[in-house]
Amino acid sequence: MLAGIFSWITDLTDTLGDWASNWWFLAVVFTIAYFDSILPVVPSETTVIIAGVAVSVGEADYSLWMVIVCGAVGAFLGDNTAYQIGKVFSPRFERRAERKPNFAARLRWAAEQIRARGGLLLITARFIPGGRTVLTLSSGITRQPRAWFVGWVAIACTIWASYAAGLAYVVGQPFKDNHTAAFWVAFGTALGVNVAIEIVRHVRARKRVRQLEQV
Repeated sequence: MLAGIFSWITDLTDTLGDWASNWWFLAVVFTIAYFDSILPVVPSETTVIIAGVAVSVGEADYSLWMVIVCGAVGAFLGDNTAYQIGKVFSPRFERRAERKPNFAARLRWAAEQIRARGGLLLITARFIPGGRTVLTLSSGITRQPRAWFVGWVAIACTIWASYAAGLAYVVGQPFKDNHTAAFWVAFGTALGVNVAIEIVRHVRARKRVRQLEQV
């Protein structure tokens, strides 16, 4: 059974690798990066990694900078769409806050947290599946300034796309003759880095809670 699953995964990565060699795969990178910002079930980082590996092993009809641009622009537009969705629903949240003091307190707390640490949160949330969508929606719901949001999201998306594509390119270099191995090594490395980021974030959050409890 495990052999069958492994064979299926290998065939899938080979197929994606074949697709990634075509120039139109850049449109796939852009589209998935866009929708992943709104629906966090779409594997945008995986797609960027596949494209980065394709460039790394010399199978792509495009350059690494094109992968980064398509991923970053798609994510940027997706984040702004999520922000706008949040802003559209903001009046509903505000009306609910008027009726429920506890909800109003939580909404004020969210707004204050985003204003105080929002810039860095937008960058780190880019590496947390689902986290970026929650934060971008919350930025719209709490009516954060558009110019402020656009500036930080531009930085966050550029860092994210450069990291995913660049890491795939560097890690994939030693595996030029094995596209499947290059993808899995790059994907595993990216996953490990993301897990490490989440662990550090969790530890720091618990430390802040303990410090507040001691005050």
